[in-house]
Amino acid sequence: MKPESPLARPNQILVGDCIDLMRRMPARSVDLVFADPPYNLQLGGDLTRPNQSRVDGVDEEWDRFDDFETYDRFTREWLSACRHVLKDDGGLWVIGSYHNIFRVGAILQDLGFWILNDVVWRKSNPMPNFRGRRFTNAHETMIWAATGKDARYCFNYEAMKRLNDDLQMRSDWTLPICTGEERLRDDDGRKAHPTQKPEALLYRVINASTEPGDVVLDPFFGTGTTGAVAKRLGRNWIGIEREHGYARIAQARIETVVANADESVLRPEQKRQEPRVPFGLVLERGLLEPGSQLYDPRGAARARVRADGTLVASGQFGDHKGSIHQVGAAVQGLPACNGWTYWHFEKAGSLMPIDVLRAQLRAEIH
Repeated sequence: MKPESPLARPNQILVGDCIDLMRRMPARSVDLVFADPPYNLQLGGDLTRPNQSRVDGVDEEWDRFDDFETYDRFTREWLSACRHVLKDDGGLWVIGSYHNIFRVGAILQDLGFWILNDVVWRKSNPMPNFRGRRFTNAHETMIWAATGKDARYCFNYEAMKRLNDDLQMRSDWTLPICTGEERLRDDDGRKAHPTQKPEALLYRVINASTEPGDVVLDPFFGTGTTGAVAKRLGRNWIGIEREHGYARIAQARIETVVANADESVLRPEQKRQEPRVPFGLVLERGLLEPGSQLYDPRGAARARVRADGTLVASGQFGDHKGSIHQVGAAVQGLPACNGWTYWHFEKAGSLMPIDVLRAQLRAEIH
């Protein structure tokens, strides 16, 4: 039996070139990739505040590329390596700014990835635009993609909804940048890494698109935010970082994180599968009688209930007969309709959706 590659072992930092290391990793061994690649900021000279103090920006060698062609070639190579390590049902998140995200997105599509969302991280405390020649750059963009158009992927919809006070999670996220105690600093008090991402951002990404025990790979590991959050959430992680100094900082940081192994609190809760209730059961249980009148929410459209559970109705689009869904769609001139929420019955002088009758039957079944 072929021994497992040491590159596949989870919960470790691999020091070296991410393209080379990912190519050497076993194929289809990773559930999620979160990538925070160089943005190719193309900064020209120092940026200063109005008081002439220097802004601590990104001027490291790893963010310098000779031209767009060089950057595009680099992007194509690391994204291709990601395809190699991702499972068929895996997901990819990549974050960037206006400097690079559009180029990354085009190459990502050229390689066969299927974009699911672009998510705007709106910074609640962005750096001001000191020169006053442009709008304040107050957001970054993340692309979330599957490995292909028809690929399955993990999305914990209900978990995201619960995180957002039972409202659907939108694709614009307002979160602060990394500041205060979370911002790692060197012995001289300077930022340990210029582009450290806030843990709140990774918390949402990992919760949205992985399950406990999944392997999350970050090919541009930096100071290890992805690994720290993955460990907190009971996920496995692999970081790749070419700078030894950053790798040491990340390792020390992650060692202080206490892993949570309680799956009862970590596993995203899925929406309970409710038992199917046919509309005919409403009649069989005597909750409505054949001949009962149903109405739309405004009381304008009307339909009569037949003994076999179908409806008959007349309207501006003609006469109709069929299920509660078919007739509801037809009287509105729509391709589809949820008849349970569209049709209402009269009770004590008020209109109530027939869905309350379905809920009553489901309670009885349970």
